[in-house]
Amino acid sequence: MTPVTSSKNDTVLSALRACPADGGWLIAYSGGLDSTVLLHAAHRVALDRGISLRALHINHQLSPDAQAWQVHCAEQCAALEREHTCERVEVLNQGEGIEAAAREARYRVFTKHLAAGEQLLLAHHQDDQAETLLLRLMRGAGPAGLGAMQAQRPLGAGTLKRPLLALNRVDLEAYALAQGLSWIEDESNASMDFDRNFLRHQVMPQLAQRWPGFTQRWQQSASLCQQSAELDGRQAAEDLLACQALQEVWGWSICLDHLRPLGVYRRGNLLRHWLSELGLAAPEHKHLQQFESQLLDAREDAKSHVVWGRGAERVKLCHYRQRLFVLPYGMDVPVPTQVLWDTSEPLQWGAWLLSAVPVSLGEVGISLPQSVVVRSRVGGERCKPQGRGHSQSLKKLLQEYSIEPWLREQLPLLFIDGRLAAVADRWVCDGFVEAQTQGYRLIWQRR
Repeated sequence: MTPVTSSKNDTVLSALRACPADGGWLIAYSGGLDSTVLLHAAHRVALDRGISLRALHINHQLSPDAQAWQVHCAEQCAALEREHTCERVEVLNQGEGIEAAAREARYRVFTKHLAAGEQLLLAHHQDDQAETLLLRLMRGAGPAGLGAMQAQRPLGAGTLKRPLLALNRVDLEAYALAQGLSWIEDESNASMDFDRNFLRHQVMPQLAQRWPGFTQRWQQSASLCQQSAELDGRQAAEDLLACQALQEVWGWSICLDHLRPLGVYRRGNLLRHWLSELGLAAPEHKHLQQFESQLLDAREDAKSHVVWGRGAERVKLCHYRQRLFVLPYGMDVPVPTQVLWDTSEPLQWGAWLLSAVPVSLGEVGISLPQSVVVRSRVGGERCKPQGRGHSQSLKKLLQEYSIEPWLREQLPLLFIDGRLAAVADRWVCDGFVEAQTQGYRLIWQRR
């Protein structure tokens, strides 16, 4: 082994020695060069330090050789006498591209298998970071996106770590050759149909020829962007607190009067932070522009909204009475026209659940028979809420009680003996309040 090769080995091993041992290590092992080096080096360090280590292989079933790769990974782990788990996934392209779909499938498996306090080690390195940075730059990312891949972050019950992020591909190749390692070559890595492969084979070599060592400088830029994103996050948290965020019957809201004076950048920063905190899909720049032009100063009677995402990832922004609402997926589930409800059991009402809970004797509740007719709105309904002097149209009452427009068609209306007795859990109509015998409290909530 030459002095240079020995130095490369020490560099790889040192990166693993700097990785904390708490909770043990779970190695994401694809069988390719990078993860093979990670597994081998982590195995050596784990032996020296008595660290629990196991490997996880994910079979994406995208290559005709996928089964052979799975066998190879099992054999390599057996040779090291390390615990090995394999899980097959189905990669479904929902319009974001096969690479994004495969990544989403991987991370679901990572989260599933990561034990409490355990560290998931990924083999990403400096060249991967440079490719990620350039890809995100091409998509118009801001500081958070240009921070590229983090060295570590929480994931599921444990922590995700990238211990090789400061090393480059040459370091890993030298280690693999010196140790005589065996790895697999994914034939898709040569396909120019994938953006990352195009960068790797066509763009990065020319950049390296013109600007040697550029990946290290790009890593510095990514780190600076991460620091900027952290500052943005702290500012957004302060702004969100001032905007009086509330959880609503459906979705969440913030005060537009507090949002408007912040300026365009801070408004966008706050919205991204807020949605991230809620676990919802982040808006792109075009969606923030639509918010600025359509919602920020919209008339009270305007029905403007901004929507992004597909399926369960769908998110809608809309406004009502000087509050900005974010509505998650699910409101489109249709409600029945009319059902006969056995009040002893909860009623499934579209995306909602309607329940009747007994109240203590003497407490005010609604008087309910065993079976109640529940209908959706058809128009023209009138009622007199308990304590009101006269009846009024349901349309007017919904406006007066500040029921959000998107909820009004979702409300279950309870009819007893042909008369409107209650509107969900919003109010009980005159003549149906009970305090002398058994009464009930209605609860209308999301399923």
